[in-house]
Amino acid sequence: MPGATKMQSSVLQVIFTSFVFLSSVNNGYAGTTSTFTRKEWPSIDIPLDNEAFAVPEGYNAPQQVHITQGDYDGKAVIISWVTADEPGPSRVQYGISKNRYDFTAEGKMTNYTMYRYKSGFIHQVLVDGLEHDTKYYYKIGNGESAREFWFQTPPKIDPDAPYKFGIIGDLGQTYNSLSTLEHYMQSGAQTVLFAGDLAYADRYQYNDVGIRWDSWGCFIERSAAYQPWIWSAGNHEIEYFPYMDEVIPFKSYLHRYPTPYLASKSSSPLWYAIRRASAHIIVLSSYSPFVKYTPQWRWLNEEFKRVNREKTPWLIVLMHVPIYNSNEAHFMEGESMRAVFESWFLKHKVDVVFAGHVHAYERSYRISNVHYNVSSGQHYPVPDKSAPVYITVGDGGNQEGLAGRFRDPQPDYSAFREASYGHSTLEIRNRTHALYHWNRNDDGNKVATDSFVLRNQYWASNRRRRKLRKNHLRSVVGPIAY
Repeated sequence: MPGATKMQSSVLQVIFTSFVFLSSVNNGYAGTTSTFTRKEWPSIDIPLDNEAFAVPEGYNAPQQVHITQGDYDGKAVIISWVTADEPGPSRVQYGISKNRYDFTAEGKMTNYTMYRYKSGFIHQVLVDGLEHDTKYYYKIGNGESAREFWFQTPPKIDPDAPYKFGIIGDLGQTYNSLSTLEHYMQSGAQTVLFAGDLAYADRYQYNDVGIRWDSWGCFIERSAAYQPWIWSAGNHEIEYFPYMDEVIPFKSYLHRYPTPYLASKSSSPLWYAIRRASAHIIVLSSYSPFVKYTPQWRWLNEEFKRVNREKTPWLIVLMHVPIYNSNEAHFMEGESMRAVFESWFLKHKVDVVFAGHVHAYERSYRISNVHYNVSSGQHYPVPDKSAPVYITVGDGGNQEGLAGRFRDPQPDYSAFREASYGHSTLEIRNRTHALYHWNRNDDGNKVATDSFVLRNQYWASNRRRRKLRKNHLRSVVGPIAY
């Protein structure tokens, strides 16, 4: 039967791909350092009068519109926007038919100052009680200046719910950033996992800091107004400016980019968790206290207990500073967080850890260094099937440029690395397998460069596979390989 033959071929391809990948881990083979040389576009911010930062026409028209998940399970969104002329209503009209808004949600308005810069009026509205897997249309603003958008809620929480995430880090607002964003929008991904360092506004001074936050909000609206971006904070969000008498960390970020931290019992917007489709996503803060007994440490300890791999088999961690990095840039900066949390990642079988910070791309094999301490002498990472894959995607395109100096020789734990701009996608197909791709921005063109089949840590074991009925296993494994 042709259909059966095709299905068997797909299964064999998956098994072969997984075998090659796991064999390389077990034998400790060093990976690839790409020899690609990028003809780099200027790493300068796009001028403020460029159409990439266009402000919508009309008096007090909503601008910088973006959404994020608003609850634990994907049945709510937080919709945010800015009005420049006057506060106006913090109100969202929404419904399941275009131009028909049967429901209304009210929110709150805030603003802040940075030196002598005064922000616009920042509106944040929680729209909850939504249905899963439903397209909603929403309207914000008044009169002729009102604007309309839409978003799609995820499927209900289910172990075999397919879903495609995009992963972007260290984006900024250069022409390289624009290339990354436009390529991502062609990927078909449904939600962005953002690995920190948003606008790079802190590279400016005085009032220009706030102005560059505004331009970045307009810049990402083309995507972020239509699908959730799941935020994590990086070092460029800290904004510690004693020379301006501005010493409250994360001031701009926390005013502009809310997160659903209370839904996961977190005490801070900087670390939190959500569940979406078949994934449980944990967001950590690299620049908040995380050692033993701190609020973040206590929260993560409890959040891991809430993870139910029978319902959300994919366990993803998002942070800014990479734990494993073989680039000269920011080398070993993640070591303190590794020492605190790596054993938890292994114990709870985290599937993949995404980070940014280093302005290059790198993917690791499954490795760990949990046996290392100051007296053991066992100070090298070793292959470990229980470990996550660590992926650094700090290659969004910001004005600081690429981190082109990798350490030589390439360590055994590093599978692939390249100093280029780009974005990643993680396409979850079912409870057992997902497809990962990293796409290079090659002089303005999207080029698929690194890919592999990611095997789920929880359902990969033979014991747990036996819990799947044979006919169910065939139905979910069959089509996953191309």
